[in-house]
Amino acid sequence: MAAIEIIISNSAGKPIYEQITSQIKAMIMSGALEAGEAIPSMRALAKSLHVSVITVQKAYENLQRDGFIETTVGRGSFVSARNLEFYQEERRRQAEEYLQMAAEIGRTSNISLGKLTELLAMFYEEGK
Repeated sequence: MAAIEIIISNSAGKPIYEQITSQIKAMIMSGALEAGEAIPSMRALAKSLHVSVITVQKAYENLQRDGFIETTVGRGSFVSARNLEFYQEERRRQAEEYLQMAAEIGRTSNISLGKLTELLAMFYEEGK
C-alpha cells in the first residue's frame, strides 16, 4: 500500500475533498503512485487526515470519475493503468488554468499580450 502524504489547509480557499483529489492526481501524474498500486481505504485516509469519511469518499469518487483510480468492492482502491491521452488532457487543463491567471495578471497590470507571449516562449525554451 502506498504511503500517501496529503497536506490539508483550511486557508487554501478550496474544499478539503478538492485538496485531496488534486494532491492524489499530482502523485499519480508524477509517478509517485504507480499503476496498480493500492491506495489507503477511505476510512484509513479519513482517520489519518482527521477528516470525515464522506469528504474522502467524494475525493475518491472524483478520482474514479476522472479515471485516476479504480475501486473494487472488497479489495479497495488502486491507481488506474496510465492512459497517456487522459494524462495529457489533464496537463493541458492545468496549463490553461495557469495561462488564464497569467492573462488576468497581464490585463490588470497593463502587461502587453506581446510581452506575455515573449515570456512564455522564453520559459518554454529554457526548459528544453
